[in-house]
Amino acid sequence: MRRIVVIEDAVDEHSLTLEQILHPVVIHRQQWNAASPATVIRSSPNLVIANAGAAADTAADFFRWLRDHRLHVPVLGIFDRNDADFLRLGMEAVDEFVVLPAHPEELRHRVERLAPDSETAVEFAEQMLQELAFENIIGRDKAFAQTLCRIAQFAKSDATILLNGETGTGKELCARAIHTLSARRNSPFVPVECSALPDSLFESEVFGHTKGAYTGAHSDQKGLIAMANGGTVFLDEVDSLSLAAQGKLLRLLQESSFRPLGSGATIRANVRVIAACNSDLQQLVKEKRFRADLFFRLNVLAVELPPLRKRGGDVAILARRFAADLCDANSIERRSFSSAAIRKLELHHWPGNVRELYNIVHRAVLISPGREILPAHIELAGGDSFPEEPVGFHHGRLCAIEAFEADYVRRLMERHNGNVTRAAREAGKERRSFGRLVKKYAAGQN
Repeated sequence: MRRIVVIEDAVDEHSLTLEQILHPVVIHRQQWNAASPATVIRSSPNLVIANAGAAADTAADFFRWLRDHRLHVPVLGIFDRNDADFLRLGMEAVDEFVVLPAHPEELRHRVERLAPDSETAVEFAEQMLQELAFENIIGRDKAFAQTLCRIAQFAKSDATILLNGETGTGKELCARAIHTLSARRNSPFVPVECSALPDSLFESEVFGHTKGAYTGAHSDQKGLIAMANGGTVFLDEVDSLSLAAQGKLLRLLQESSFRPLGSGATIRANVRVIAACNSDLQQLVKEKRFRADLFFRLNVLAVELPPLRKRGGDVAILARRFAADLCDANSIERRSFSSAAIRKLELHHWPGNVRELYNIVHRAVLISPGREILPAHIELAGGDSFPEEPVGFHHGRLCAIEAFEADYVRRLMERHNGNVTRAAREAGKERRSFGRLVKKYAAGQN
């Protein structure tokens, strides 16, 4: 079997980890010498993947290198930047290119077009499909990774899936990943907010209606099930449905068919159903608040999404990723977290999970005036929270010192209208030393 050769530039945390996707010949561009093209030819590849990474200063140089060292085999470029000059340079060096994030089918088409007879290329396309499906789902915790593996396995089936998890654990992201990895990926993904549908509208919105079905129904209207034909319907917060609405949904799952409101015709439903809940459905069944027959229809394949507080070091990983994305989106200089700020985040219980973390990081990015996010910039709902076990002395002291310094410098600079000299004199510190504190906490200007 011929092999794919991957040439990688300096790869950061946002780049594709191609070594984990394949076991190809991986050659880092910086390690090559003038004779390196011969290395490619000796490995007899029928496709070369040029993964440039996201670093602007090295990626442009990387493509110049590729342009000057013709490899005489098809080259597919992986671009992380959608910049006109960058793309123009890249296109001079490669035969085909993909700009991330890319639609999975586009990537599959590019790979198979360049290497139509390669089993390895097909395998690569399948693995890259999974990579793209999970690109917005971030985390390295072992239990969380096992959950993602289960999602990838379940996606191959067309059976109904029930996603269980607290609010903010990423149920819709996982549902979209399942859809992307399934055979239905080219058809619609239609989310249904069950909690927003009153009984009076449920049947019309979900199954559609015919003209004259009720007062105000002036024309036929497709329901969400018909809109998702061939694709996936995601029933979010299915536990919020009334017993009456549950009965109507049960018929869809039992018979794979539905009848629009006011119509006598039954329509075949060609959809895959994914449901999500943040309650214990088995307990609701015992309390007679959820139909047992519907629960068993939904609970064919079950996935439990772990809360953020049980995901090890994922809080720090997510916080840094969110901060970088938010800074870029708001066109401001990227912020880093102090060690005490990260510790403060890690000590929180996170009842709102990833959604709560995103909102808190969003506020911290916007209110932090300097390049570093400090504990004082992290506003937790209900105040600071602490774990049951004692906090380490070093981390506890660091948090206390930074919180005191930030507040002290801010108040002192406000009192002296931003005059560093007078503030330093009152603090009893040398002006240069106090100025460093002012710069660190960005509490004022000269």
